[in-house]
Amino acid sequence: MDVRQLSFRLLQVYVQVVRLGSVTAAAKLLHLTQPTVSLQLKKLTETVGAPLLEYQAQQLHPTHVGLELYQAACDVLGRFDDFQSFLCEERDGNTGQISLGIVTTAKYVIPQILGAFYRAYPKITVTVNVGNRAHILSRFERQQDDLYLFSHPPAGHTMQAARILKNPLQLIAPPDHWAVGQADLTFSQVQQERFLIREPGSATRLMFESWLSSQGFGLVQTMQIESNEAIRLSVAAGLGLSVISAHTLGQQPQPCAVLPVAGFPLESHWYLVRRKDRRLDAAARQLIRFIGEHLADCVDPRWMVPDLADLHLKFD
Repeated sequence: MDVRQLSFRLLQVYVQVVRLGSVTAAAKLLHLTQPTVSLQLKKLTETVGAPLLEYQAQQLHPTHVGLELYQAACDVLGRFDDFQSFLCEERDGNTGQISLGIVTTAKYVIPQILGAFYRAYPKITVTVNVGNRAHILSRFERQQDDLYLFSHPPAGHTMQAARILKNPLQLIAPPDHWAVGQADLTFSQVQQERFLIREPGSATRLMFESWLSSQGFGLVQTMQIESNEAIRLSVAAGLGLSVISAHTLGQQPQPCAVLPVAGFPLESHWYLVRRKDRRLDAAARQLIRFIGEHLADCVDPRWMVPDLADLHLKFD
């Protein structure tokens, strides 16, 4: 048999004839004429080189060879039905892979989002790449991920961003600090304190330094620590004050006091970011739609932004 003479249509016709036991019934189901179905069966029989069907009790039944062909045809057509279903799910965003690049502080909010997303779309695989801002910027430049989460988005015409969460920056102190419980504090009252700051390029540090500059303040003593956890622990231990994301504080049991200094918390946001020159597949778009529609079910409502509902429109 020359398999090159076979076609999906031949196999589809044959399978229906065997299942229904009738050329007439198969023709009706397939919206074909009876002579067309008979011609297809004749061509298939000639291609195989052996009888495929025989009448038994006024119904068509497969011969020994015909039964083997029927099973093979069902296997082939079934596999392509599976493939068709896969393509539909792929186009609909119900399966696939997503790569996320997120800055370190975002690890306090992304698990709740991805946990709910996975329960809704268990066939979508998400890979999360975590690093400081410089590392994730490098991944952005090399187009290594589908989507990114920044609190200070990169610049440039290739960048597209939409805010999805509030990310207020709080001024924190040790729990036994003299300023705890004080009212009407101003930054000038704590300016002489040692401040624990992130590495250059950190979004939190960028925002804090921008605020200091706008207010005409400068820091007198600083200690650089390249980890939010280490900063929080160091503040709790009495090493100094710091400015840190409220999300970081909300997830940790270690005692730190938030100082009600005028001008704080600093207003900041988390931004979902993509490259305009990288095509978003259906799975990534599904995640964008999910965030826009269900984020309020995943995180504390106080972090929500008012313009989230049209998130997917901003990435079209």
